[in-house]
Amino acid sequence: GFTVRVTYISIIFMEADGSKSISRKGTTHANGGAHDSCADDELDPWTAWAYRPRTITLLFIGACFLIWASGALDPESSRSDDVVTSVKRGVWAMIAVFLTYCLLQAPSTVLIRPHPAIWRLVHGMAVVYLVALTFLLFQKRDDARQFMKYLHPDLGFELPERSYGSDCRIYVPEDPNNRFKNLYATIFDEFFLAHILGWWGKAIMIRNQPLLWVLSIGFEMMELTFRHMLPNFNECWWDSIILDILLCNWFGIWTGMRTVRYFDGKTYEWVGISRQPNIIGKVKRTLGQFTPARWDKDEWHPLLGPWRFVQILFLCIVFLTVELNTFFLKFCLWIPPRNPIIIYRLILWWLIAIPTIREYNSYLQDRIIPKSNASVAGDFLDVVWCRNFDIFVDMDLEIAKIFREEERLIYIT
Repeated sequence: GFTVRVTYISIIFMEADGSKSISRKGTTHANGGAHDSCADDELDPWTAWAYRPRTITLLFIGACFLIWASGALDPESSRSDDVVTSVKRGVWAMIAVFLTYCLLQAPSTVLIRPHPAIWRLVHGMAVVYLVALTFLLFQKRDDARQFMKYLHPDLGFELPERSYGSDCRIYVPEDPNNRFKNLYATIFDEFFLAHILGWWGKAIMIRNQPLLWVLSIGFEMMELTFRHMLPNFNECWWDSIILDILLCNWFGIWTGMRTVRYFDGKTYEWVGISRQPNIIGKVKRTLGQFTPARWDKDEWHPLLGPWRFVQILFLCIVFLTVELNTFFLKFCLWIPPRNPIIIYRLILWWLIAIPTIREYNSYLQDRIIPKSNASVAGDFLDVVWCRNFDIFVDMDLEIAKIFREEERLIYIT
């Protein structure tokens, strides 16, 4: 026999009926479901219970909790509550019921760690956020501001907006207490740490340093463009260029890319918890459940062609628009930066962006090779794939598990 090794291209052959297909990442999609091919934990006896449906159990527990929370068991005490309190409790209960449904029945995403149900819950939270924004879209500005009181008692009041560009002096000689008060106030502001953590997270999601720098400089240009509308965007030159771009953004991108290189070079061998030899191994495997199951190398190729350039440009515009939207919402709805609503919105945006970018990059990478080249490679495989020859196709062991003998594959080597 001999070995066939084909580089640069991965071709997946579908069955004739089209009921089953194998994706580029080795994930089997059948009848609308998604299962991780290398997640041996689903078969491990220690964790198999977490992947069995608990619909009836949660239905019973949820119904009991709703009856207790509604005050039906103690109607006398619930009568003292005013209408506003009852409406608030009813809205939160309605959201809880919807999120529970999403936890059980929402479609699974490409992410499976620590459990697919977590990402189904994130999907439900995103839908709730979308519905809330749709409701606010049809309200007047003042009514929307007063509506925010239902979400948090500290909202609904006008806030003094801080301008970072009112005094751009680094050294203030007339202040005996702190002659570097402007620099001190900027460094110890909440946005200083938010810049570092934010760009660290973006680097982990995008995994392309030139594209990250385009977004970094692009957002500073957005601040210059809209500084006449948002007081927070009035920054000094040293704050915008030195602290933001050259210090915070650079450090966040650098640490993020270091994290990407660490996971990219890591060997992923997932063995069930019950098969670990000792207690330390079981603890490490349990903590490893909160790390990625695999790590895909992203190749954006923005200069591959005009259409690819437009696709990458579209991603940059979406990123900048979403970030700009946070500041406009905060300004229009009178939400302080440290309010839990803003923190919830930022965390939700990152959780939504992770699977979205994974899918978008997969869509782009699957279209790097022209269809004509793919058809030529397919004809070549049809010629060499003959049962009269003893041909061994080089493939990873994890991907080989999900293929039957009659399915054909050329895998990237």
